[in-house]
Amino acid sequence: MTTTAASHASHASHAFHAYDDLVDRVRAGALGPDPATRRIAVAFTTRQAVRHDGRGTGYRNEVLSLRLAEAVGSCAVEPGELPDSALDDCVGADVAHLLEHPLLPVRVAALDAYLLHVTPHVPEHGARPVPLPAGSSLEKSRARARAVVELLDLPAGATVLVVGVVNSLLEALRSRGLRYLPSDLKGGTTEWGEPVLTDALAAADRCDALLVSGMTLGNGTFEPLRRHAQTHGKQLVAFAQTGSAVLPRLLGHGVSAVCAEPYPFFWLDGGPGTVHRYGRPGAAR
Repeated sequence: MTTTAASHASHASHAFHAYDDLVDRVRAGALGPDPATRRIAVAFTTRQAVRHDGRGTGYRNEVLSLRLAEAVGSCAVEPGELPDSALDDCVGADVAHLLEHPLLPVRVAALDAYLLHVTPHVPEHGARPVPLPAGSSLEKSRARARAVVELLDLPAGATVLVVGVVNSLLEALRSRGLRYLPSDLKGGTTEWGEPVLTDALAAADRCDALLVSGMTLGNGTFEPLRRHAQTHGKQLVAFAQTGSAVLPRLLGHGVSAVCAEPYPFFWLDGGPGTVHRYGRPGAAR
């Protein structure tokens, strides 16, 4: 077996059957140091409003991030929903304690920080770096979108359920002749005036594959989508700023590929950046 193949096999051997299974193993210290011995040094939120030049619509982002040694774990939240007290809860707390926190986004960010600490995005753990060029916010958004959509192996005319609407991703799907059903809990319309569905799972049967934001981890909608993909043998590709180190652990169990983007995200800086891809187009599910 080649070194590259061996690294992918080693990474795959640490895959988990479900999100709760992964959390239980982390709590038990099965993946690395006892999480009770690892404390969060810094907790912060990043808030953004954007309207790309030439686009007719804009949006806002808010992300909770936790610093554990060299790693920064993140979980997106709906703007304004995270109480200020959450940051105070996290600073100085150990990961084991935060994995029991009443707020799901705190639990997800803590898990992400721990897993990124013990399993950084490097080739030895199955990651394939993809450079993002320097440029405007829209140029970098489009470059990221291409890196994500390339992980789908579908013929023209196939339909993709997009969970977490990003107009650059929809644009990239359109350029490949792929149809899509856009879904987002906020509803609304896409850049092209298409209605955005609010119940992704209800639309899943109408689609050939799923393109899913890591934000679904933080709002509790991910697992039903993963189970649907696994049950029906569909590709599920995740684009993950939230849970960039979490979702690669579910490869082969309803997740076929991941484009992982840890903090700092492409929208924070105009310089070059990197995303990390796991899995391959059309990979076994």
